[in-house]
Amino acid sequence: MTDNKTMIGTLFIFSAPSGAGKTSLVRALLETTGYIGVSVSHTTRAPRPGETSGKDYHFVSVDDFQAMVSRGAFLEHAQVFDNFYGTSQEWVESELSAGRDVILEIDWQGAEQVRRLMPDTISVFIAPPSIEALRERLQKRGQDNDDIIERRMRDARNEMSHYGEYDYLIINDDFDNTVEELRAIIIARRHRLAAQQERHKDTLENLLREA
Repeated sequence: MTDNKTMIGTLFIFSAPSGAGKTSLVRALLETTGYIGVSVSHTTRAPRPGETSGKDYHFVSVDDFQAMVSRGAFLEHAQVFDNFYGTSQEWVESELSAGRDVILEIDWQGAEQVRRLMPDTISVFIAPPSIEALRERLQKRGQDNDDIIERRMRDARNEMSHYGEYDYLIINDDFDNTVEELRAIIIARRHRLAAQQERHKDTLENLLREA
């Protein structure tokens, strides 16, 4: 990360087991909260029906992905199931320098990498209200067969075992309430002293100037 950049925005990590509702929560946050964006990851997996390259993911070949890894283009990257995922470091730094907050939807492995590079990152773990509710949500999505659902359930337990590594823990048992809890974390972070001093430098100088 470049040391001489002033990062006004905050980088947020949202992690959750598959099926916990993370993507829907982020979509709701984007609709109700200004000056925030979500990083569009690069991935080697094939697009699902209705997905658009550049909007949902940047879909790339394995060779192109590995070339980006070699160039150090990713803030974090990981293998999830049989595919690779990565977050563009250049895009994230550009957004933060412009004063916009950024959400990364990544797993605990990616979160670990990001914390090492950007220790001021705020991390939030989103958990389902029960293991039964998680299984039900995965089944209702209708995207996976029984074998894949069982694999996701095994991975979910591993993912959830890392919740203690995060700054905040949210239980998604009521969607609207969870959105408000996430917004509260974002708004509170925006009003920390250092960020407010940078955003309102002129106002503060005028307030302290002798009349």
